Amino acid sequence: MSDGYMWYEGIAFPVVEYSSEILRKVRHEFVLKDEDVVAVTYPKSGTHWLAEILCLIQSKGDANWVRSEPLWDRTPWVDNEHGFTLLSQKEGPRFLNSHLPIQLFPKSISSCKAKVIYLMRNPKDIIVSAYFFWNSVNLAKKPESIEQYLEWFLEGNVVYGSWFDHVHGWLSMRERGNFLLLSYEELKWDPERTIGKICQFLGKKMEPEELNLIVKNSSFQIMKDNKMSNLSLLDDVYVAKKNPLMRKGVTGDWKNYFTVAQAEAFDKVFKEKMADLPRDLFPWE
Repeated sequence: MSDGYMWYEGIAFPVVEYSSEILRKVRHEFVLKDEDVVAVTYPKSGTHWLAEILCLIQSKGDANWVRSEPLWDRTPWVDNEHGFTLLSQKEGPRFLNSHLPIQLFPKSISSCKAKVIYLMRNPKDIIVSAYFFWNSVNLAKKPESIEQYLEWFLEGNVVYGSWFDHVHGWLSMRERGNFLLLSYEELKWDPERTIGKICQFLGKKMEPEELNLIVKNSSFQIMKDNKMSNLSLLDDVYVAKKNPLMRKGVTGDWKNYFTVAQAEAFDKVFKEKMADLPRDLFPWE
């Protein structure tokens, strides 16, 4: 922990709410149920947005639930102590969040029909978002600059490890019928169509007015104004600065922070590491 991370199986984790014991239990003891819905993301890829959408799909667009219960209780993180404990006590169907790489995810995923939604995002935008986020919380080592965080990111020495490994691991499931691959970008560019795709995957029939309500109530501004969704209820154990933890919610913000040389260097590494995957999987390319 002295270096600002909690380490498990060679992967860095936050120092609050995470332990080797919990992560071992998650992997070997947590039993997924066929009716569970799992939202998996690499950090800063739109996790809270997807979770909010899933809750609103469940309520057919009615916002009462998302305005009355904190996000981390509605869709707990199976990765940490609070979420693991809560999920172990919940009756199905359950909504789960996870940032875990596939090799640390509950083993029971291989033998159940739980629906998994994997949300990706342009890693250059992740780097910018993560730089601001980790500097606003007391959860892990704080980068001194975006340049420094970019170096850590390319080395995989960041919370939840290498983005490249994370994506490769989870995309190995992409041919399975209970796996849906989405991107932050398509959700941003065409939320109605993309949310419709999620509804279809979950077997949820929505009327047009219900779909419109889901789109409206999961918008960035509505979520930012909702204290149950905007993380403002977190106490000082977690939060270092009282900056809004929901910052911009946009695509392409990396262009405001990367130098041309940094962008070119990143693109070179991206092409090398992702060369074995079809380019059309990455709509920001």
